[in-house]
Amino acid sequence: MAKQSWKPGNMLYPVPAVLVTCQDKQGNDNVLTVAWAGTVCSDPAMLSISVRKERYSYHMIKESGEFVVNLTTEALMRATDYCGVRSGRDEDKFKAMGLTKGSAREVKAPVIMESPVNIECRVKQVLELGSHDLFIAEVVNVQISEEYMDEKGSFHLNEADLLAYSHGEYYKLGKKLGTFGCSVRKPAHKKKRNA
Repeated sequence: MAKQSWKPGNMLYPVPAVLVTCQDKQGNDNVLTVAWAGTVCSDPAMLSISVRKERYSYHMIKESGEFVVNLTTEALMRATDYCGVRSGRDEDKFKAMGLTKGSAREVKAPVIMESPVNIECRVKQVLELGSHDLFIAEVVNVQISEEYMDEKGSFHLNEADLLAYSHGEYYKLGKKLGTFGCSVRKPAHKKKRNA
């Protein structure tokens, strides 16, 4: 297989495209799309988002030290794109996209009710990196939509048609190919029947 060398760039795809909600100390809130988000620690549960300083939401997150990561779905694709190309300086994106604000339990920023998972976060550290600043935050609460719960109390997030972003395009996550550890798991032996 032939290869080409390109200049250094961010080619780590696909990534989650999430809707981040935030609120300043005056009670003004906003929603922005973030494609540079990720898990950074499991205990304590922590994640990160990268935001440009010139974004309208940047000062809200920096000032309040709080935000909510709202997972996106196929049904939220248009809102996800819109909230990434429009500014909250110019309009209320919640209203423009018909997104329902809900109350977070541990932070002041709103949650998006249409999202299957709302991850409430408190900023622990801000790393100034260049074009973007990295907000490292502790997860202080998670809200999940009960429609993806079964009668046994199991959460089926993969049934939510989650959204991913890859090199300028949105995709719905699809076919399951395996489970964690499947490459080393021993196959189950079938029991022999007595004749």
